[in-house]
Amino acid sequence: MAPRTTAGGSAEQLAKKQREISISEFFTKNRHLLGFDSPAKALLTTIKEAVDNSLDACEEAGHLPRLTVEIRNEEDTFKGLDLPSLAEGTGTGNGNGKSNGKSRATARNAPAREERYRIIVEDNGPGIVPAQVPRIFGKLLYGSKFHSLKQSRGQQGIGISAAGMYGQLTTGKPVIVYTRTGPQATAHRIALTLDMKKNEPVVLADDETIWEHDHGTRVEIVLTGSYKRGQHSVDTYLEQTAIANPHLHLTYVNPRGEKRVYPNATEELPESSREIQPHPYGVELGLLARMLKDTKCRNLSSFLKEEFCRVGPKTCEQILTTAELPARKNPKRLVQDDIRHLLDAISATRIPAPPTDCLSPIGESLVMAGLKSGVEADFYTSVTRPAAVYRGNPFQVEVGLAYGGELPGDELARVLRFANRVPLLYQNSACAITRSTLSSNWRSYGLQQSKGALPTGPLMILVHIASVWVPFTSESKEAIAHYPEIIKEIKLALQEAGRQLGRHINRRRREADAAKKQSYIQKYIPHIGDALQEILAIDDAEREDVVATLTDTLERSRKL
Repeated sequence: MAPRTTAGGSAEQLAKKQREISISEFFTKNRHLLGFDSPAKALLTTIKEAVDNSLDACEEAGHLPRLTVEIRNEEDTFKGLDLPSLAEGTGTGNGNGKSNGKSRATARNAPAREERYRIIVEDNGPGIVPAQVPRIFGKLLYGSKFHSLKQSRGQQGIGISAAGMYGQLTTGKPVIVYTRTGPQATAHRIALTLDMKKNEPVVLADDETIWEHDHGTRVEIVLTGSYKRGQHSVDTYLEQTAIANPHLHLTYVNPRGEKRVYPNATEELPESSREIQPHPYGVELGLLARMLKDTKCRNLSSFLKEEFCRVGPKTCEQILTTAELPARKNPKRLVQDDIRHLLDAISATRIPAPPTDCLSPIGESLVMAGLKSGVEADFYTSVTRPAAVYRGNPFQVEVGLAYGGELPGDELARVLRFANRVPLLYQNSACAITRSTLSSNWRSYGLQQSKGALPTGPLMILVHIASVWVPFTSESKEAIAHYPEIIKEIKLALQEAGRQLGRHINRRRREADAAKKQSYIQKYIPHIGDALQEILAIDDAEREDVVATLTDTLERSRKL
């Protein structure tokens, strides 16, 4: 055998191998980062991204959202392909119906049979300008929400285009988009794919069409996936989406043709959130340097007051005095030391927390309405905490509890996690919500709880975090990072709701004890009547009057 040679090359030869990697190429190889690491999860992620975009568009345009989600079975993925038979091998057997080792290996390595689905999500939103459709659905990291500091479901401009990319990778089919911006506008049907090397859309067709809706968007993506029911299913995601969005009217048709309608519990849209400027406490040295370079302000004083929120004239003067910088200095002329002094002065200055009109929490009454629409229980409660801040970003925590009723009493409590009204179904253990729930002392509220576990009993816990920028642990947006400020607020909300639950449980226990004692008395009233009849020598009629009087007194005390 020839000796193995060692690879080598000059710096020039190695340099020729270097090339730029597009964001599309990166996520093509690392699609698990976006939530496409299994067929079942890919199906869920695709629907989640499309539904999130539809809800955001409807709410921003002031339309009460009406969504239709449909999953259709397509033809078999490998229909028409001449795959080797697992029983007969590949023609290299020994002629007696048995194949050799090579054919068996080929059969084992044959691609797994997966199902092909067409995902359809249709909304009654404002529609999309046809010229913008290719970049929204065919270009990663393109969107209007990344630089906007206000609450929204989408953040990164990746989700729906990544879903189209996954469909293209697994089936070769383009994304089909129907859009209409108004009753007088022409409806368009656009078919497109994604050029993964350039991260650019490729429009295959853009035709005018007839669409019965006055306005809205319809997205169709064909992909290979797996439809299952259970905790991590599309069914569960849509059910929880209806709970967290009581203003949503949702129609869902699963691959089996089963139709389910989730009617809206309210006719009122959530209060619209307003975009805010960054808070000074949330900036770091590099970001501050870039803001100073890009600003159109001509002096430091106007830069601080216009580029940040909660910086008024007095706060601005205090920051510049501490930093020993003149108010009229041009921001673009600051050197590195000046920028560091300015950042230190910001940290040393007491600045009010950012405004909270950039948030749109569900609200205590609607949290309970959502829980009531999703589960039959004896007791409901909800808590909305005052707004708090992490890294300069405002956020609010909401908690809802449902107890008793049809909930199973011998199982662990069920936790529903939400971020900006979006259900989080995966990475339970990595989420700050789970950690806060597990570390809460539920025994003090009358529930059974093992160490490091959820409480046992007929309990459902809903936790929602609303923020201008939710700190997810990955691009797939499945778990919230363990920021101390967030964990503290979640635990405080759980404690407040838990105290209300504890009062309910204690009251029910007292009522049960009182009923038990009264049942004992009720049991012995006839015997008391017999004893009084013997002692007082009364007749049977008088005995019956005594028994009736005692029973009536007992009944009145029970009602009191």
